[in-house]
Amino acid sequence: MEQSPEAPKQTPTAKEIAAQYRAKITGPNPEYKPGAQLPAARKLAKDLSVQLMTVQSAYSQLRDEGLILTQQGRGTFVRDPSVPLGTEPGSSPAYTALAAELSTIHDALRLLGERLDRLEQLVGDGTPPAP
Repeated sequence: MEQSPEAPKQTPTAKEIAAQYRAKITGPNPEYKPGAQLPAARKLAKDLSVQLMTVQSAYSQLRDEGLILTQQGRGTFVRDPSVPLGTEPGSSPAYTALAAELSTIHDALRLLGERLDRLEQLVGDGTPPAP
């Protein structure tokens, strides 16, 4: 059933706003490329006739997905996918914590690899390992 032209326009939800901007960032012909600034949350809320919290929630969803960065006092920007997640200012706290944890895991694996190399050299030489 179609709505009449006089029917009030339905205001979008945070999920719908996030989906709209996700498509504008990741679509086949993205409107917003890495580094591009998204509209200010207050202006977008006014333009869409929604509460500021609705836009902030939409931007939060996109930030949690690693698509955008929010920098206090500067604005909201499309994240460059070539930069490791969690390393830029304005990254999602979850990605920042994940990046730190992955770095720790990477260091531990490197150390284990070095130990394994030493053990393989000892075994390969026929020299028994020291107790």
